[in-house]
Amino acid sequence: MTFQEFLNIAFSPVNTVLTVLLGLSVVYWLFTILTGLDIDVGIHSDLDADADIEAPDGHLHAPDHDPSAWMHFLKFLNLDIVPVTYFLTLSLLITWLGSFYLNYFVPLPTWAGILILFPMMIGGMLLTKIILKPLNPLFKEINHKGELSYAFLGREGRLKSSIQDDKIGMMEVFIGSDPMTLMVRSNDGSRLEHGTRVMIVDEEPEKRIYYVQKSIRY
Repeated sequence: MTFQEFLNIAFSPVNTVLTVLLGLSVVYWLFTILTGLDIDVGIHSDLDADADIEAPDGHLHAPDHDPSAWMHFLKFLNLDIVPVTYFLTLSLLITWLGSFYLNYFVPLPTWAGILILFPMMIGGMLLTKIILKPLNPLFKEINHKGELSYAFLGREGRLKSSIQDDKIGMMEVFIGSDPMTLMVRSNDGSRLEHGTRVMIVDEEPEKRIYYVQKSIRY
């Protein structure tokens, strides 16, 4: 394969978007390696119609009994253990390689190549889950040391989504200068709006859910 052939396939109508996304992933990891900084990654869920849930620490925080089918799917992919950036980068690479070599060995019409991307993406995510599975104990230990070692009761922060009744939302807490994101519920079921300053008054350690109420400022 010549370099020109590589470019023609990589930037074909079927692969252009994947190639650009993969290039951005390479830039992200180079930036991370050179600077030691990590860019926040957002996970949006349908836990609450008003929710805008983010995971600044790069992990999805999902309780065991979350009723959302989408959250169960993310947990199935082990995204409550594996950092999202690792998972997305590897699944994107696998999808890109599959699409690239398929179009190289079996040239397809553009519509067919685009159509086959969807099963490739699903296959790439499942293969990524299998590849990263041996590292789950390591990721789980990192999460444990990085999150559960802190005592959150009594700490204050701001809601990243609106919560009410049994709805689950996200709260941002600062430990020193480091932001952490926690799964929270309203302590008495009352509605608390996005951006409200709240205090943690109770917790369910096994599910990593914290109960909050509106902070009282004198």
